[in-house]
Amino acid sequence: MTDPQIDRVRIFDTTLRDGEQAPGFSMTETAKLRMARALAALKVDVIEAGFAAASPGDFRSIEAIAREIDGPIICSLSRTTRGDVEASAKALAPASRKRIHVFLGTSPIHRDSKLHMSRETVLENIRTSVAHARSLVDDVEFSAEDAIRTERDFLVECLSAAAAAGATTLNVPDTVGYTTPDEIYELFRFLGQHVDRPEGTIFSTHCHDDLGMAVANSLAAVRGGARQIECAVNGIGERAGNCALEDVVMALKTRADAFRVTTGVDTKRIMAASHTLAQVTNSPPPRNKSIVGANAFAHEAGIHQHGVLQNPETYEIMKPEDIGLAVEGIILGKHSGRHALAARAKSLGFILEGDRLDRAFVAFKTIADEIGIVDSARLLSLLSGIDTGAPERLWKLNKVDIRSPVSANAWPVARIELEHGERGRVTDIASAPGALDAAFLAVSQMMNLPARVDQLEMQYIAVDAGEPAPDGQGANVLTEITLEVDGELYAGRARGRDILPCFVSAYIDAASNAEAVRNVRALQRATTNSVQHATPQAA
Repeated sequence: MTDPQIDRVRIFDTTLRDGEQAPGFSMTETAKLRMARALAALKVDVIEAGFAAASPGDFRSIEAIAREIDGPIICSLSRTTRGDVEASAKALAPASRKRIHVFLGTSPIHRDSKLHMSRETVLENIRTSVAHARSLVDDVEFSAEDAIRTERDFLVECLSAAAAAGATTLNVPDTVGYTTPDEIYELFRFLGQHVDRPEGTIFSTHCHDDLGMAVANSLAAVRGGARQIECAVNGIGERAGNCALEDVVMALKTRADAFRVTTGVDTKRIMAASHTLAQVTNSPPPRNKSIVGANAFAHEAGIHQHGVLQNPETYEIMKPEDIGLAVEGIILGKHSGRHALAARAKSLGFILEGDRLDRAFVAFKTIADEIGIVDSARLLSLLSGIDTGAPERLWKLNKVDIRSPVSANAWPVARIELEHGERGRVTDIASAPGALDAAFLAVSQMMNLPARVDQLEMQYIAVDAGEPAPDGQGANVLTEITLEVDGELYAGRARGRDILPCFVSAYIDAASNAEAVRNVRALQRATTNSVQHATPQAA
């Protein structure tokens, strides 16, 4: 039963508008539609699909989303011009639920330097544009751009005028990320007391992160009376970005005792939405990004791991499953201790005790010092060799030779030479549309391990300018790759001076992880079968 004292806060997602217009986050029309589907699955209340008058591409994207996405309100941004408002209405026409979002700068610096409008002209533009939008759709939002730096008495006039003209949502944006939590809380309390508006009209907050306080300011605005938060997945947006959807939603959920509000977001879809955005923009969130970063639920420090093994709540205030993340929270690395290694090994079917644990721990630390993170597949490879004495890595790159085609339509040919711990030197060639594809294919042929590259990242780390290298560059390459083998993902990494061999070595590393898992599973099946055959059947 719902607590009558808990209010509902709407989540207005602007990933496809404010987020997409930021440098580095542009999306194609197809990508926007794909992201809109992820947002609908997330169950946000409003999807701001774009700015219809900005470009033909934006218009088409909004129209496609309006036609194909059900559930959320579909919204288009508009300036206070007749053409903008009508373009939005036309693009939104296929949507069953639609909103026109009208904005106009209200602060002195915007009125004087950008708009060259008097207070009276600004008020007249608000009345006219909101009324026109309301004649075309039932749901209209008005934003007083740069509201935080607008005189309070004039801001009250602007919002009251918008409400009188038919705006059902009044947005008070911190356009330049200037405010503080105490200030914005007090502002929303003030506006709630002084703005004339019909019953049911709600206040909205839209905060930027220029001073790193977008989420904190949005939460303070909710405490002050805002009942809509404008935000973006992964916090993308103009300059330093917007309030991050995942942060503010999980803050409201985790600290429901403090905020006494709820949202309609399906938090188990947060990771899926974040991953979709990273794919369509080629911009993954930083590892230490709250909620969706790779380290958000990771523990490598031994003392933390020991606590989490006893009770996850010692260091976790929410469950990874709450955001749709299936993860091994214990990250094995050079800071990990024996408790964590033994616990992970046990989960993989290996009991480590006494001398066996000592030997495994020494081998584990050696690998962790070299590569950093030791994932489950790599650990399986290590553990399987503890008793047999087999080398942990059978395959090593000796040579990469790429022959570029003379014809523009021909494919490059890769000749790869590997060293195998038991077979010695092994060579194979392959041809594919790209040089890397050809090299990867040759490796797969030698290892008899078909694989698909799921993800590939490279960091080119230049040498310090104050420490000149003999070759004039001295840079290092760090490559990380994820392969899909038999429907499962395996990670690999490599460091080196030359980019192409480094990529191939990372591929070999990931493929070796997959090969180790395959061999361990084959051995386990064989052991199970032999036990079954040795057991007398009951009469």
